[in-house]
Amino acid sequence: MLRPLFRNYSQISQALLPFASRKLRHGQGLTTHCQRANAYASATIERKKFYEDVTISQGEGGLYEINLDRRKLKTPGGKLFTVPNEALAIAVATEWDAQKDTLKFYTMHLTTLCNTALDNPTQRDKNQMITAALKFLETDTICYRVEEPPGLVDLQKNEWDPILDWIENRYNVVIGSSSSIMGPQIPEETKETFHQHLNSYNFWSLTGLEYIITQLKSVILSLGLIDRHLTVEQAVLLSRLEEEYQIKRWGNVEWAHDYDMYELRARTAAGALFVHLTSESATVKRKLLQD
Repeated sequence: MLRPLFRNYSQISQALLPFASRKLRHGQGLTTHCQRANAYASATIERKKFYEDVTISQGEGGLYEINLDRRKLKTPGGKLFTVPNEALAIAVATEWDAQKDTLKFYTMHLTTLCNTALDNPTQRDKNQMITAALKFLETDTICYRVEEPPGLVDLQKNEWDPILDWIENRYNVVIGSSSSIMGPQIPEETKETFHQHLNSYNFWSLTGLEYIITQLKSVILSLGLIDRHLTVEQAVLLSRLEEEYQIKRWGNVEWAHDYDMYELRARTAAGALFVHLTSESATVKRKLLQD
């Protein structure tokens, strides 16, 4: 049996793995293309386990494959399941190795993201993905502020303003916030800066980044997470700030709140891990190993 080898990614994987057995509940308010991708990825909810051992091997072009016993894993679209580096192959193989008698595909977030990148069910290119991601910037969670109650106004200011200041300084842009239903007017220069930055990601990494953005409903929080300015727990909490405020004020159904929180953390952690693993440079990896 394959042993998990996540020591270099412990902070993210520790946030992800404890929730691997919990059922995925799709986020609300996703764009149409993401809804189609989610439906495609979760078409088969459960299946009886049909293999004993999980291994990885390197195939043509240096790509890595996942083997279930002696059978090569394939995507839902029928393509050979291949990933660009060994670290991601190990992460995906660990998901398959962790399955028990029944395969719970809705817990296998990294496998789902790989399938999406390989099959590209919505048939989009990088530019279309970037355009879709930037639409979230215009309705970013932390840019919309309330005018009352005073407690929530202060909470948003105290918790959201620092991350907004950070990203404006980090990327030398102007974003701002607004209590108007129309939201802030994002300058074209800001959009162009973010477009150029997102264009620096490869197709696979963009797939993971877009996934995080749809979970958090925020480009700002997603970039804060990927840049390691925020932890998974911090990013999720900031994305749910108003909900958490209302829960503390009025109470909640405890198990439902915990369930939603765990699910969002698991999906967000998986997305972040996927981005980091698909952004990995083999050259940089070799240099670090030599050092």
